[in-house]
Amino acid sequence: MKSDRKLLDVAGAALVVSQFTLYGDARKGRRPDFTQAARPEAAAPLIDYFCEQLRAHGVPVETGIFGADMQVELVNDGPVTLTLEA
Repeated sequence: MKSDRKLLDVAGAALVVSQFTLYGDARKGRRPDFTQAARPEAAAPLIDYFCEQLRAHGVPVETGIFGADMQVELVNDGPVTLTLEA
């Protein structure tokens, strides 16, 4: 699979849903450690900034509600999952 095209080149959009579980460290056993996840007061502005930057580049963006219990359903077109770290 080639990944050499921009999101806008394929008429794509972004669904940005922040989850603390995305930064769970399970290297030390069965129970994930979330101590390295950003606190909400630091994380929420980062998520907002990320969305603003996507929109500034013309990417359509849908978001979840930070800190809410949400049920998200989607169909992925492709076998790619990306982890982004600052």
